Amino acid sequence: MTEKLFTDFPPVSTQQWEEQILRDLKGADYEKKLVWKTLDGFKVRPYYRQEDLKHIPYLDTLPGVEPFLRGTRENNDWLIRQSFPVDGSLREVNARVLAALDRGVESIGFRLDAQQDLTLPEMEALLSGIVLSAVEISFEGISSDSPGILTTFLDYVRSAGTPPEQVRARFAFDPLGDALLHDGSFSGKEAEVLKALVEACSQYPQIRVIAVSGYKIQNMGAGIVQELACSMAMGSHYYHVLTDKGVPPGLAARAIHFHMGIGSHYFLEIAKFRAARIFWHSIAEAPMSVHATTSSWNQTAYDMYVNLLRGTTEAMSAAVAGVDSMEVLPFDRVVADGSGHSYRLARNIQIILKEEARFNQVTDPAAGSYYVENLTHSILSESQKFAGQLQQQGGVSTLQGAAWILESVRQTRERRLQNLATRKEVLVGINQYPDQGAKAPQGFDPRGEAPGMRAAGIFESLRLRTENALNIPSVFLLTFGNLSMCRARAQFASNFFGVGGFRIIDNNHFATPEEGTQAANSSGARIVVACSSDEEYETAVPLIAASLNKGVILTVAGDPPCKDILISQGTDHFISLRSNLPETLIQYQNELGL
Repeated sequence: MTEKLFTDFPPVSTQQWEEQILRDLKGADYEKKLVWKTLDGFKVRPYYRQEDLKHIPYLDTLPGVEPFLRGTRENNDWLIRQSFPVDGSLREVNARVLAALDRGVESIGFRLDAQQDLTLPEMEALLSGIVLSAVEISFEGISSDSPGILTTFLDYVRSAGTPPEQVRARFAFDPLGDALLHDGSFSGKEAEVLKALVEACSQYPQIRVIAVSGYKIQNMGAGIVQELACSMAMGSHYYHVLTDKGVPPGLAARAIHFHMGIGSHYFLEIAKFRAARIFWHSIAEAPMSVHATTSSWNQTAYDMYVNLLRGTTEAMSAAVAGVDSMEVLPFDRVVADGSGHSYRLARNIQIILKEEARFNQVTDPAAGSYYVENLTHSILSESQKFAGQLQQQGGVSTLQGAAWILESVRQTRERRLQNLATRKEVLVGINQYPDQGAKAPQGFDPRGEAPGMRAAGIFESLRLRTENALNIPSVFLLTFGNLSMCRARAQFASNFFGVGGFRIIDNNHFATPEEGTQAANSSGARIVVACSSDEEYETAVPLIAASLNKGVILTVAGDPPCKDILISQGTDHFISLRSNLPETLIQYQNELGL
């Protein structure tokens, strides 16, 4: 049967594919139509074939085998993590931890303040009832200026009698990352502190004390290549600082772990983690230990339940890629830093991926995919190139290098925000498909957020501005003429103004512009949007403008050829795919005095 299938479907060469594609394009530009240029600047072709794997090395390796393209382990059983802020009563924190452990959590993250230390009695209260040989412990938010947390933990381990080889713990000492994000510098004193911390854990093979916090760069709006390259540059610097100070290479590599973000581009994220393992092996000749956290960059306060879907696809990509541990952020993290309900749902996303979808039963399922293998190779190559450029700027530990990184990330963030503003990229519920009846969730206040540090920020701020108005303005959709065009443009206008929180008065179709104008005047709407075909605007729009109530803002949906004529006659508001969404909506808010 198989042989018959091959006979019935003879092989098709790449040349034949290309010739057919060119015929179907009918003269259209191949590159513009079919080749995708990613945010990081490299190109993704419309299809790949077996021949595209010939130039890629390491494809014949196995999971757990150098250079770890296919994973650092023979299995794919990652740890499910949940983080807990360490504030208030430590016994209450401990009770929440024990409850989470009973509900599927396998790794506990304790979030402390940078200067926060714990005494031995406090550590005992925090870890009471936790079996260290069965649970991974992570301490986050800590600083090398207050390294006593590690000493206290080791004292507790010894008092608990847990064998050193059974203790699994991670400490997020990251002075280089802290300096990068806060205009500081990495000093020789900090290097000595890190050396002492690493040596203190030399008898504990599963304790990692130095964190590379790539997720912080990702949450600034960076691209995948920037996150990976900067992470590798920081990891490399830590590794060489330690080895230069006499720490054995194996111990230095074992002390470093990576905390990466997970973005929304499913296949690119899979490829990123696979590329990261090869990159790190080229630096330290050791397996990479990576914890992954879903993105806060694309989390939204409005339509928060969509964050569950984002978290699910992000978790899937990290699971397929083969991370060591993972945390899915709760869907209401923007508003309430999580709740019991949202943390339960976040845990269950990973539990379903393991227990029902069985993602942990297959190691590197993307292996051999023409598409994913080429993405992996492209991301690795571009990241190595970016890291080389960073080195030319002085490296990640210098003020010049840090400034170059931040400027590169800023430019990428601005491109991403511009793409959202023009809806080249979609953030569901925010810049497209808004829930027009929804209100801001209780407790949401964007004023404390750094501008541009969350993709939805500017959209949610302008929507909240509309909601806080004494009277929310109405937008009347005046649909007439060509039925398919008027309905398409009405849908566009409804989404456009819905993003800003305006009340939409939709209409199916008016027999004449005059009939629609009468209904618009009766509605009391402060904005009227003419929705029809380009051909009908030149004669209909002036009639509508002349008949509307005084003070009503007439807007034309589309960018018609007669635009200049209409502007000369006094109609100067147009919305189209070319419009900058937040800027245009803010302009309407200003005109309406909101």
